[in-house]
Amino acid sequence: MSVTTDICAPLPVLGRDVQVPLVSGDKVTYAALDYAASSPALQRVWDDVAAYAPYYGSVHRGAGYLSQLSTDLFEQSRRTVADFLDLREGDQVVFTRATTDSLNLLAGVVPAGTRVLAFETEHHASLLPWRREGVTVSYLRAPRSHAEAVAALDAALAEHPHGPRLFCVTGASNVTGELWPVAELTEVAHRHGARVVLDAAQLAPHHRVSVRELDVDWIAFSGHKLYAPFGAGVLAGRGDWLDAAEPYLAGGGASRTVAREVDGSVAVEWQQGPARHEAGSPNVIGAYAIASACRALSEAGFDALQAREQQLVGRLKAGLAQIPEVKVLSLFGTDAARVGVLSFVVEGWNSSHFAAALSAEYGIGVRDGLFCAHPLVRTLLGGEAESGQVSACGAPEPSLPGERSLNAIRVSFGAGTPDEHLERFLAAVRELVADGARWTYRSEGGRCVADTRRA
Repeated sequence: MSVTTDICAPLPVLGRDVQVPLVSGDKVTYAALDYAASSPALQRVWDDVAAYAPYYGSVHRGAGYLSQLSTDLFEQSRRTVADFLDLREGDQVVFTRATTDSLNLLAGVVPAGTRVLAFETEHHASLLPWRREGVTVSYLRAPRSHAEAVAALDAALAEHPHGPRLFCVTGASNVTGELWPVAELTEVAHRHGARVVLDAAQLAPHHRVSVRELDVDWIAFSGHKLYAPFGAGVLAGRGDWLDAAEPYLAGGGASRTVAREVDGSVAVEWQQGPARHEAGSPNVIGAYAIASACRALSEAGFDALQAREQQLVGRLKAGLAQIPEVKVLSLFGTDAARVGVLSFVVEGWNSSHFAAALSAEYGIGVRDGLFCAHPLVRTLLGGEAESGQVSACGAPEPSLPGERSLNAIRVSFGAGTPDEHLERFLAAVRELVADGARWTYRSEGGRCVADTRRA
């Protein structure tokens, strides 16, 4: 598709005109800057789902027209995702609940005796599923450059040359937004006979991803980060380990035949292919929503989307660089390529307090905490939590204004973000740093919230 279209026009998303209350009693248009957690739905996705909804029926379960239509839609969605990812001949697309579900599925099918390697910088969804019987996990130290990452993986695989091995790597960090050298790491892994699974949760919404070009063995991503918030995700790639293992979920759809044996037991013949790991009634709306988002992003053109996003990234970095009290977090240096995700801390501020003030006083939604990547954030901030228990948002309790906590603030955006939202964000950061919060705040249920009285 031609990329001569206006790169400054954001894609239409739901919620772009939502008004939210401020602690002052006023209302303001919400600035959604937490795309890395869950992106808003593309209007296109919502319209496609609404058009299909009256025809909703069971998938692979009925002879009626709506069931047949829904089955065709579900399988066509699978083909759309395969095209979006540029899969190889013979690769499978399994619909799951999200990236976490996809990686847990893969962890359940790796052969006994597999060694899994992952950098400590991974999201918990990539870091934790492998901790199970029959699997050995090697966690690699956080690298400070692409070259260091490639060398570390090379050395680790050379140290463990035997047996099945799997390397799990993110495409773009959910904390810093920095891009990882996936192709180079994959080349090293394959040279040592290891396989690679790519966590593309933060990459797929921002960049064209070609499994064929990257040569990874599997890829996982979530619909809710790809502008399709209907509870579905994807695991795609090689089928041999998937077909050789017991189903992830046992039940209808995963079984080809079930029969009683003479001794009273039950004999089961499992399906081959994606159905083997899609037991139960499939989430056809979730799958269709992902396919709709894939089509919308492809038709908009990733070159144009990336060009606009990089303009916003540049303006954000330049604006924060003008505020001496702000420290942007980075593994690979200030000039490292990144998607629209950036985390920072502010000197003299508790991060939860700062994020609460952005919301309560300016109507700006960001995230604070450790972002389900505790080892990485603690490495970037240079320490461990000083005291107290870590709450759900990742901040030691109590996280009162002015109290140091080992957490950060994350701003993230994407194809639906208006320029004005980032300008409002930068203006709010400058004002809070210069003048402080206008209201008092307290810790409540692990969150920093505004009091009704002024500061």
